[in-house]
Amino acid sequence: METDPHFASRRDGDDDVDAADRSRRKRSELSDRLKFLAAMFRSPRRVSSVTPTSRQTAVEMARPIDCRSGLPVLELGPGTGPVTRAILDRGVAPGDLYAIEQSADLCRHLEKAFPGVNVIHGDAFDLDTTLAATGVSLFDCVISGIPLLSFGPERSDALLMSAIGRVPPGRPMVQITYSAKAPLQPSDPRVRMHRSARVVRNLPPASVWLYSRPD
Repeated sequence: METDPHFASRRDGDDDVDAADRSRRKRSELSDRLKFLAAMFRSPRRVSSVTPTSRQTAVEMARPIDCRSGLPVLELGPGTGPVTRAILDRGVAPGDLYAIEQSADLCRHLEKAFPGVNVIHGDAFDLDTTLAATGVSLFDCVISGIPLLSFGPERSDALLMSAIGRVPPGRPMVQITYSAKAPLQPSDPRVRMHRSARVVRNLPPASVWLYSRPD
């Protein structure tokens, strides 16, 4: 049986495109990893893992977003942007995403990688100051990659209460942790919490927790 040379050409061309896409993706992942490691060495307390968040974990962190709410999304500690990418893939418009990052180098990387996203160089532990210039006071949800266990219960609780005060009742602050336990026990007993996902294929294995005020 003879092969149509035109079909073979198209197939070979598709293989070349796929190979080129894979090559670009690998280079991008390597670049992200190097930027992530550089940020970790500069500020180890603010980086929760030795590797960026996996794609599967990022998808789980973005899953609680309600794109029908009409509200923007707030991301804390985006790093090199794996969760940022998952948030956009979820259907959030770039202009409806506000990402607060402490590292100036990572801010420049995020601005280049995600045009249109509101990248803010600032401190997530002082949301009043960091968000003041945006004029935005209410978000659909807050998605946090900040390693709360590195900052102690008092500062972490203050961040939690500040974050969930910026979302409607019942909407969550989404928090990643690499601990087997919850990353934080809220000081306010009315705050509800539960683990929404466990990703064992993340390195290290990760859990996604949701915190919210009562409806």
